[in-house]
Amino acid sequence: MSSNTGHPPRRAPRSILPWLATPALVVFVGFAVLPLVGVFALSFTTWDGIGAIHPSGLTSWRAVLTDPGLPHALWVTFLVMAVSWAVQTPLSILLGTFMAGRQRYRAVLGVVYFIPLMLSSAAIAIAYKALLDPNFGLGAGLKIQTLSQDWLGRPGLAFGVVIFIVSWQFVPFHSLIYQGGVQQIPKSLYEAAQLDGAGRIRQFFSITLPQLKYTIITSSTLMVVGSLTFFDLIFVLTEGGPGDATRVLALDMYKRGFQASLMGPASAIAVILVLVGLTLALLLRRLGGRDAGASQLEGV
Repeated sequence: MSSNTGHPPRRAPRSILPWLATPALVVFVGFAVLPLVGVFALSFTTWDGIGAIHPSGLTSWRAVLTDPGLPHALWVTFLVMAVSWAVQTPLSILLGTFMAGRQRYRAVLGVVYFIPLMLSSAAIAIAYKALLDPNFGLGAGLKIQTLSQDWLGRPGLAFGVVIFIVSWQFVPFHSLIYQGGVQQIPKSLYEAAQLDGAGRIRQFFSITLPQLKYTIITSSTLMVVGSLTFFDLIFVLTEGGPGDATRVLALDMYKRGFQASLMGPASAIAVILVLVGLTLALLLRRLGGRDAGASQLEGV
């Protein structure tokens, strides 16, 4: 006998709902808001990371904004962001659509594809650095001249290697997002398209891509904002070189703060990164429209 009495499920009183969010709010304030306020305050000081902190007004900001290396670091950061997005997004959409199928072997492939994301970025950088060594790496071992180039010693090749490794590591995560998005598309749309004689390619461009609009916005936001924090992989792989070819803003912040002991300018760069990330996230959300967040939550 069914235990369902026909009554709607009881909901928590409205007065209790705000209190349910208190633990998350406390964690957010303690680990996000307060550190950000502290970094913002440090950007108006002079501190070597060990001794006393001395207020210095806008000295750190003047040093950062007048540094000729800042525009170059910003350019490299945006270039890494744009190229990695252009590479990762099509691959992620195709892999996500492929893994959304019902064949059994696709589930196994989905697990295999997800392995790179489980690895440490520093470990990945060390492994690729050894494989790409022109003297003792994979090319030298297999005696393939094409693979024996100085991959990390030439600016163009080093930049391409960074983009390749970043894409190799993070495409699985975004593929998982697109897989969930494709699985939420009503099957009736594809059935109607089949009745009209549309093939798989036409269905992909006429149904799948338009229905993934908000998923693309969400994935792009994570991709773009996440690219601002690329540090460990680039630091281990190239240390910003050759020259400053791969010196992104996050790496510049580390070198100023922990290598040059200039915590004030490093904090100013951290504030710039936060402002750039918030601006890009708001722009992408505006592109998606007001219903982007609600539609994405419905698909989860």
